[in-house]
Amino acid sequence: MAISMTEAAASHVRRSLEGRGKGQGIRLGVRTTGCSGLAYVLEFVDDLAPEDLVYESHGVKVIIDPKSLVYLDGTELDFTREGLNEGFKFNNPNVRGECGCGESFNV
Repeated sequence: MAISMTEAAASHVRRSLEGRGKGQGIRLGVRTTGCSGLAYVLEFVDDLAPEDLVYESHGVKVIIDPKSLVYLDGTELDFTREGLNEGFKFNNPNVRGECGCGESFNV
């Protein structure tokens, strides 16, 4: 499987990278936290690490480390707008449960 982005997510990341003036793409990862165990982490990537896996979607690189791929394989990153709120949405087929506040998940 792989990591992918919708066109909306890719456009948002592309605009952000252009506004920043540098960056190779966006890193998607997980960290241990919250009441369900794991939370998503997004950050800009300026330099790739040797172990990084790189996926490209709509011309934007999504970078992931091998440890996070175990939890995120098959995930689609989307960017949504609902009323005044906007943000990334993670369509992760591996999720088995989420906490009530939506901050963390488990697999």
